[in-house]
Amino acid sequence: MSLYRDEAIVLRTHKLGEADRIVTLLTRANGKVRAVAKGVRRTSSRFGSRLEPFMVVDAQLYTGRNLDIVTQVETLGAFAGSVSADYALYTAGTAMLETAERLVEAEREPAVQQYLLLVGAVRALAERAHDPGLVLDAYLLRSLSVAGWAPSFTDCARCGAPGPHRAFAVGSGGAVCAACRPPGAAAPAPETFALLAALLSGDWANADDSNDRHRREGSGLVAAFLQFHLERGLRSLPMVERA
Repeated sequence: MSLYRDEAIVLRTHKLGEADRIVTLLTRANGKVRAVAKGVRRTSSRFGSRLEPFMVVDAQLYTGRNLDIVTQVETLGAFAGSVSADYALYTAGTAMLETAERLVEAEREPAVQQYLLLVGAVRALAERAHDPGLVLDAYLLRSLSVAGWAPSFTDCARCGAPGPHRAFAVGSGGAVCAACRPPGAAAPAPETFALLAALLSGDWANADDSNDRHRREGSGLVAAFLQFHLERGLRSLPMVERA
């Protein structure tokens, strides 16, 4: 077996046997990794609390035949406590973790941008930098863009006609002009388009100034866009607490 170290964020855990746990990690250099953490459910475990969802760690692992084995863990970002203590933060964060696991499907394929996006978003939640719903929607839009599904909120997603436009078609890739607008396309407010564009680009000054109506409308469009490209909805997304 070979030994390696990597930065990682814990996506998910489940019990194995009486004292062990299987952890799913999104690592910086090695992509998604599943590993066994032996004895972490015992009260005497040296690093059990470090291998909880939302924790960012420096982990040392052995490469196993089926699952790797965690041998050492150091905390880099202790976000689990602050995120899990607040329902709005927890539900938004859980949707982020599930999205990351779904977007990075193959194991051991590097996904550095997805890792950095997720760590930054979880840190923003833990620090309460912005409304958790805005942080979630910004993360979803950016992670989809990194995966190759960048939405358009200004120019027409089909023909490229300069915007702004008044219709949004999930299947077409975002904003569409009157000539390209398919039946059933949504007609969000111009302020909603502006909010989504701000979240995608990281313009937090304008995003934070948005009102609840446009945030709710934008969240609905983001959820529909996400579900279309993942081909099925997230189990955690309906639980997200919205303002």
